[in-house]
Amino acid sequence: MVDGSRVPSSQGMHPGKAGATNQGVLSMLSKITRRGIVVAVGACMLAGVLGGCVNQQEYDRLVETNRSLSATNSDLQAQLDDCNRLVGTLRGQTGSASDTIVSLQQANDDLRRQLADVQAQYEQLESEMASMPLTRLDPVTDRALRDLAAKNPGLLSYDPDRGMLRFSSDLTFDSGSAVVRAEAAETLRALAGILNSAEAAPYDVRIVGHTDSQPISANTAKRHPTNMHLSVHRAIAVREELRKLGVSAARMEAAGWGEFRPAVPNAPDGNTPRNRRVEVFLVRGAGASAGAESPGTGSVPVDRARGTGGIEPIK
Repeated sequence: MVDGSRVPSSQGMHPGKAGATNQGVLSMLSKITRRGIVVAVGACMLAGVLGGCVNQQEYDRLVETNRSLSATNSDLQAQLDDCNRLVGTLRGQTGSASDTIVSLQQANDDLRRQLADVQAQYEQLESEMASMPLTRLDPVTDRALRDLAAKNPGLLSYDPDRGMLRFSSDLTFDSGSAVVRAEAAETLRALAGILNSAEAAPYDVRIVGHTDSQPISANTAKRHPTNMHLSVHRAIAVREELRKLGVSAARMEAAGWGEFRPAVPNAPDGNTPRNRRVEVFLVRGAGASAGAESPGTGSVPVDRARGTGGIEPIK
């Protein structure tokens, strides 16, 4: 007799196992059919026996066999009904799983389209930003700075998109020094004249020093312990020269990056002249705010010189 408790249950069955389960059900149906044939054959045998003469013992045995086969047939029929119901349930689950897969695929396609749209917008914005000047100086100031750079090609270069003048440190300072050379002082005098013009008045002046990655010598370290110190000290020195030439101290900021923002990769030994520079940026700002000093007087607080850690300006 087949144990009905071992019929597979549809509860908790994963949709992905539906195919395997359906195969098992079909196998079970085949077995049930074969056993049903056995029952039918037994019934036929009993009928044949009853048609002839048999002893009582044989008759009783056949009656018991018939009773047992009838019970087995009832059990098999019940199991067959259960299997049919299970097949129906599994077919429903398979259909539901297929619908879910289709929905997920559609959602995935929608997300891919949205991602492609966002990526296209990002690339468009990035392209626009790349072609947009970071600082738009007024035409008069822009022309004046272009002319100044053209007159000092070895010492000075000008980047109009960034509103930035770049001084070569090798021509502005002696090696390991933060004292402005006389040749550079004349160029700074011309720059101060531009900065003091009415057109340039709205701009703040950001002065940033840079070095290469050469180690500081023992002699230089007495005045400038690290490349960071040297870069800041040189920025402060340029600021002080401009202040003496009449540019308001309240408009100017001094900072230094040391060797950490190279214009080009440093050479293996660190000796890279293009990275030794002082950059002067003109940026839109508040200018001389309330309480600001008149041009040529006073000095900005030391903590505005980024990274100085309380270092005094070079005298």
